[in-house]
Amino acid sequence: MGKRLLRYFLQGLLYIVPMTVTVYVIYFIFKAIDGIIPIEIPGLGFVIIIVVITLVGYLSPLFLNKPFVDFIEHWIEKTPLVKLIYGSVKDLIAAFVDNKKRFSKPVIVKMNKDAEVYKLGFVTQKDLSELGMGPEFVAVYLPHSYNFSGNVFIVPQENVREVNVPSSEVMKFIVSGGVTEVEK
Repeated sequence: MGKRLLRYFLQGLLYIVPMTVTVYVIYFIFKAIDGIIPIEIPGLGFVIIIVVITLVGYLSPLFLNKPFVDFIEHWIEKTPLVKLIYGSVKDLIAAFVDNKKRFSKPVIVKMNKDAEVYKLGFVTQKDLSELGMGPEFVAVYLPHSYNFSGNVFIVPQENVREVNVPSSEVMKFIVSGGVTEVEK
């Protein structure tokens, strides 16, 4: 009887915990964004921010021309701490939403010449000449499982093989620790 109750309890956890955590994370993000604009009506701040971001995205090609943006970024580049923060945030956002998405080339990397150890990742740079390295090396980002972090490794091109799977599926597989099934 005790084993059966424990099994039911664990099975209940399997259904309830993922749903609860998902709802909580969405609620937390919603409340954080909604709280940026202090308005008494719940949800109105969230709607205003989403509308403003969308309008800026729509109107920016009309009003924020390249010379103006270059001028602003030139001054940002001259300010030490601001340069670091702005550049890092811009590169991170661009990696996911820019036309030149950085995580679009999923690969499998042989980590050791002698051992059969492989990791999934994404090629982020094919030209490392600015680092003084030739075309025989590439930069590969290897995300961590159950985390929003990872490492960049410089590996020989010969150790890298492209994977014919959508990058979103590879990312989901990595972040889940390999328990999510990959769909072609």
